This record gives sequence, structure tokens and C-alpha cells, in this order.
Amino acid sequence: MSEQPSSSTGRIAKSAGAVSGAVMCSRVLGLVREQVFAHMFGAGYAYDAFVVAFRIPNLLRDLFGEGALSAAFVTVFSDYDSNKGEEATWRLASNVLVFLTMLLSLIVLLGMACALPIVRLLAPDFAAAAGKTELTALMTQIMFPFLILVALAAAVMGMLNTKGKFFVPAMSSSFFNLGSIIGGVSLALLLPKFGQPAIVGMAWGTLLGGLLQLVVQLPELRKTGFRFLPHLDLRDPGLRRILWLMLPATIGLSATQINVFVNTNFAASCMEGSVSWLNYAFRLVQLPIGVFGVAFSIAAMPVLARHAAQKDLPGLRQTFSSSLVMVFSLTIPATVGLIALAGPIIRLIFEHGAFTAADTARTAEALICYSCGLFAYSAVKIMVPVFYALNDTKYPVISSFMAVAVNILFITLTIDMLSFRAIALSTSCSMVLNFLFLGFVLNRKLAGFALKQLAIGTLKIIVASAVMAFGIIGLKMLLSSMLQGRLPMQLVSVALLIGSASLLYAAALHFLKLPEFDEITGKLRQRFAKPKPRT
Repeated sequence: MSEQPSSSTGRIAKSAGAVSGAVMCSRVLGLVREQVFAHMFGAGYAYDAFVVAFRIPNLLRDLFGEGALSAAFVTVFSDYDSNKGEEATWRLASNVLVFLTMLLSLIVLLGMACALPIVRLLAPDFAAAAGKTELTALMTQIMFPFLILVALAAAVMGMLNTKGKFFVPAMSSSFFNLGSIIGGVSLALLLPKFGQPAIVGMAWGTLLGGLLQLVVQLPELRKTGFRFLPHLDLRDPGLRRILWLMLPATIGLSATQINVFVNTNFAASCMEGSVSWLNYAFRLVQLPIGVFGVAFSIAAMPVLARHAAQKDLPGLRQTFSSSLVMVFSLTIPATVGLIALAGPIIRLIFEHGAFTAADTARTAEALICYSCGLFAYSAVKIMVPVFYALNDTKYPVISSFMAVAVNILFITLTIDMLSFRAIALSTSCSMVLNFLFLGFVLNRKLAGFALKQLAIGTLKIIVASAVMAFGIIGLKMLLSSMLQGRLPMQLVSVALLIGSASLLYAAALHFLKLPEFDEITGKLRQRFAKPKPRT
């Protein structure tokens, strides 16, 4: 028998709670990492070079790390785990790990050899600043092997998630940030004594962080019963099925990478610092995306795959609809909060050392533009796994190429007027289009996915978010002098604003009676409630 929908929703809320806590820790450490960059390097020459250098292996990371491989692997691994027995499941896992290591090693060697021409293609305007292209190419070579580490870490995460282990895999990215911060800063202070730029130390720190992200998951994997069986079988039907599922997603992600390429190229052609401002802003918007969108996607993926494997279409439909409302209940108010508090948050986090008040203003503008698409970005993270569960991945591909066309057109028409802001706003518009298209297709494929439930739930969320917005505006006016004061005063006032807004939103949504939000808060109460003494 299949699970009851309410049971699936509860399981996803519980798992997403565990993942959200771990992802929150990781994202906070990620912000600390960005604070270190902002303090040591500000926004300009060195950090622009680092961002572009790291973006190059990241173009492939989305494919082999958190994108097509992860979704395809979980789908096939879940099927093997449910129907083929433990020995076949672990044999498939070992085969995938060996195949990945060999394939990615070849890609990494090729990428390191071609680093300089790749940088010249991606950021041709860097040539106007002496040594900037060469510095970017050097850091690209250093960070390219990160791709192997993050792909293996993603495969291990997929195995653990399928076995119901969510916390340790989600925490692994915290170790990436710790390695990046501790190793990077140590080397950044040491390398200038040997004639190397300090920013190069941060590139080596990124590589160390990737190694920690993989290694920290291995003990938990061993506890699940995994035993590595070194072998490579290219005729393995499980491996071939994973590659077949990845194929359309690879084409779709190539569209995403075209977007990244276009955006980086345009940003590098804007005023110096534009690449940095956009990256700092995107890092901030990644916090709610990771905590809400990615967390629910990770938690929902095995449940959706299990419903699909059991041919339980009603369960799949209900699970998807409830997951989407849960994501909206968290990302829509987060959007409102980021737009209203962009300036104070960026001033508090980044405006220290080499990061100036002008950098704060420009980064806040980029953050507001990125935030407009936050709800859509997070919702797509839930939608794509449904297509994988249904073994139909052509529609995310079509949607990705539509988004590329809209992105290029929008930026071309607005870059002269909006400068770097056009890139952030175009990213949001493209993601909203992606969300609308995938939603339309899923509504047809699932014969409707509880549209009435989704519409009523979304309306309640918007009303509660509007109530919260008015509260933020009023309290922000009262605290205006504190928000411009010294660091402790800023910290207190921003914390007070975020805390008050959260309570006001929760009270409004509780009054409006949204079942999915009650499910989330219920799981939180269970997690933090003291156990009752036994009688």
C-alpha cells in the first residue's frame, strides 16, 4: 500500500526541518565566508577575479553536483533500493562512483589546460586591467579539481537521502565553508610572503573545503551498510539508465550555463565591482533558497520517487501540491523581508574593512532585483524532481531554453539603462517564466494538482506577507537612527526587525489557518518540546 498523503506531507516537513537546520548552518557559514572576502578584498579587482574563476568549475558543478546527476541518481537508486535488493543497490553505487571519478578527472585535466582561453572567453573585458585575466586563470586551475570532490559528495548525499539520512549530508556543506574560511584565510595571510596574491590562498581554501564536504559524509555512509566494490561496468543497466535520465537534463543545464556565461560576460563589461556586487547579493538570496527550496526538494525527492515507483498518482499529486504550498509559505515572506531590509542587512553583514557604503548601496539594489524571483526559484526546485519521478525530463529542458532567450533579450534591452541591475532582474524574470511554464505542464500531466488548495493557500500567504510588510515599514521608521548607528546597534535593530516580522507573519498565517504552515510549526514544536516524563 502507498503512504497516505498526510503521512507523506508530515514526513517531508520533518525531513525538511532537519535539512533546513543543517542548511541554515551552512548558509550562515557561507555568509561568514563572504564577510571574510568583503573585509579582506572588498568589491573590485581581486574578488571579481575569484568570482569568475570559481564560476568556471561551478558551470559543471550544477550538472555533476546538485543538478542532473543528483536527481537522476536518486530516482534510479530509489528503484534499486525498493525492488532489487541491497547487494545490487550497493554494486550500482560503486559503479557510479568509479565512473564519475574517471570521467571528471579527464574533464578537470582538460579544463586546467585550457584555463586561460576559457577566462578570455568568459570575461574578455578583464584584459583591460593588467594581470586580471592571468590571475583569474591561475585560480581557475587551482579550483578545477573541486568539481570531482563536489560530484562525489553529491552522489554520496543521494545514497544517504534515499536511506532516510538527511542531516549529515546537509551539514556537509558547512564543512566546505569551514575549510574555505580557515584554510583560505590562513593561506591568504601566508602566500604574500612567497610573492603570491592573497586571493590565491582563498582558491586553495575552496579546494580544501570541497575535500571536507566529501570526507565528512563517509562514516555515515558506512553505517548504512555501504561497502565499496571497485569496478567499472559501462554496460550496467542502472548506470545507463542514470546517464539516459541525465541526457535531457544535461541539455537543459547547458541552457542554464549559457545564462551564467551571458550574465558573467555582461557583468564583466559593466563598471568595476559589478561582478562582486552581484555575487554578494546572490549569496544572500541563496540563504532562503537553500533553507527552504533546496531543503524541501531534498526531502521531497525520495517520497516523490517512491510514489512514482508505486504508480500512486494521487499520492504524487497531493505530495507535490502540499510541498509547493509549504515552500510558498516560507519564500514569499522571505522575499518581502529581503526587499524591505536589503540595505540594513547588507550594511550589517558586509560594510567593514574594504567594503564601502557605496558597495552596500549597489549590492542592495542587486539583492532587491534578485529577490523578486525567489519564490519561483525555490518552487522550481520542487517541480523538477516531479518530472524525474515521472521519467519525463524534456519539459525542464524546453523551459530552460525559453529562459535563456528571455534572459538575453531582457538584458540586451535594459543593460544600458539599468547597468548590473539588469542582470539580477533578468534572472528573476527568467525564473518566473520557468516556474509558470513548468506549472502549466505539470497541471496537465497530473490531471490537476489540487489547484484550489494551491490558490487558497497562496492567497493566505500573500495576505499574511502584506500584514508583515506594513509591520516592517512602521518598525523600520522607528528604528531608523539605530540602523545607521554602530555595529551593536545595527545588530540589535536588524534582529528586532526580523524577529518582529517573523512573529507577525506567523500570527497572521495562524489566524488564516493554513494547514501546511501548521504542519511545519507542529514539527518544530515536536522537535523542541521537552519529552514528557514517563509515569
